[in-house]
Amino acid sequence: MAASPTTHLLYLHGFRSSPQSAKAQRVAAYMAQHHPDVQLWCPQLPPSPRAAMELVSAGLAAWPQERMAVVGSSLGGYYATWVAQQARCPSVLLNPAVDPARDLASHIGDQTSWHDPAEHFYFAPEFVGELQALDVRGQAPAARQLAIIAKGDEVLEWREMVARYPQAELRLLEGGDHALSDFPEHLPAIAQFLDLAPGPA
Repeated sequence: MAASPTTHLLYLHGFRSSPQSAKAQRVAAYMAQHHPDVQLWCPQLPPSPRAAMELVSAGLAAWPQERMAVVGSSLGGYYATWVAQQARCPSVLLNPAVDPARDLASHIGDQTSWHDPAEHFYFAPEFVGELQALDVRGQAPAARQLAIIAKGDEVLEWREMVARYPQAELRLLEGGDHALSDFPEHLPAIAQFLDLAPGPA
């Protein structure tokens, strides 16, 4: 357990995703119901990894590092690993991308948002290098990690995810999918792991 409960929580969505994602919405609903005193921030991340982390870093500047935590899904899990290393805070990684510079090199060009196909963004070639610059593999984690990984992930290789986070507390799911369709079932364990500040009695 942390010395003091977590009062600030950052949620980072994945590639082509947004704060409107099912998981982000479920986190918000769970927090409102069970941990209303915890400040939750789920920013819309720009396509540029460097710009995304600059946005996040600026937003976290006034947060108490000893009472904050970060949750990230897919590419957001990769980002969350970097954020947790900088802030030295606990993290929860949901089917985290391990090598997005490799995986997204084939996605350069025009992309659409999952939640609004009318919304387009451009994934530029230089973003691959920006992803590489955020790679903290080889560094010991600065704080506790919980990894929730589905063997049935159809986008990312589960063995690679497990191997990337050897020091993490691991919840390895038989079956499942990349979206973690059973995500609500994991929210109590996530809240416990992060020692989220309870709501009013």
